[in-house]
Amino acid sequence: MATDPTISLKIRTALGEYLKRDPAAILVTQHLRDDLGLDSMAVIELLYRIEEAFDLQIPDQDLVGLTTVGHVVTYVEKRLGKAATPARTKKPIQPSKAKGKKKA
Repeated sequence: MATDPTISLKIRTALGEYLKRDPAAILVTQHLRDDLGLDSMAVIELLYRIEEAFDLQIPDQDLVGLTTVGHVVTYVEKRLGKAATPARTKKPIQPSKAKGKKKA
C-alpha cells in the first residue's frame, strides 16, 4: 500500500507538536521509543491525538505493533481503508436483479 502523504504529514505533525520538533525532521523509519525517546505514556498520548485527528479508535491489542512512525502511518491507512470497504460490499445486491432478468 502506498503511503498517503496527508496521513503521514498529520501523524508527523502530531509527533512534532508533542516533541517540539520540526515535523519534516521526523522520518517514517524512526522508532517511537528508541529514536524519538517516547515512553509508554507518551506513546499512549500520541495515539490518543491520532485517534482524534482521524476519528478512529485504536484497540489496546493493536498498540504492540505500533513501534515506528511508519507502522503508525500504515496502521492508520489500513483502518481508514477498512471504513470504506463495507460500503462497497453492499453493491453486489444489484446482480440479483440480473438473475430476475434471466427468468423473464
